[in-house]
Amino acid sequence: MITYYDDHSVQVTSTAVRVDGHSYPLTELTSVWHRRGDRSWRVLAGRGAIGAALAGPLVTAVLGIALAVWLQRSAVVTIAIVGASVLAGLAVGPLADFLFEHLDRSYARGSREMEMWAQWRGRPVRLLHTRDAMRFGQVYRAVQRAMEALSSAPARPAPRPGRPATGQNVIGSSGSRPSPRNRP
Repeated sequence: MITYYDDHSVQVTSTAVRVDGHSYPLTELTSVWHRRGDRSWRVLAGRGAIGAALAGPLVTAVLGIALAVWLQRSAVVTIAIVGASVLAGLAVGPLADFLFEHLDRSYARGSREMEMWAQWRGRPVRLLHTRDAMRFGQVYRAVQRAMEALSSAPARPAPRPGRPATGQNVIGSSGSRPSPRNRP
């Protein structure tokens, strides 16, 4: 048995798709499709807030420089205001890194609800419902690969007693055995 995807609630193998304790044998799935829901305005507003937070220090620095020029004070005062504005902008660097990482994760998760459906025993069944676009893509691709492998695999002869079937995961001479990735 080959494991194509495995996490806390979904497992896709060469024989079945298991979701939240329900098992759907691949031989009983006739078609698989997906649906995208509407955009989440909450996610988009969150991205906009992060963008505004990233632009804030730059705006502050520009306003500080403009203020220094507009006040027309002595060179020492002007340099002090410009220096303070630049330092304020630079001090936000670590915060900007954190905000860019959060923004990047937001795009990886996506802004839509995604659903994966399958025709199982003649009726449609929702296999997966998530807002995490990256996870959805991984699961959907795993199901595609499993179904493609199932449809292109030749029928295997039954193994002789005492001998493993060819292609079966057995312990090799190195003592290693293929295993699914670790769970998060």
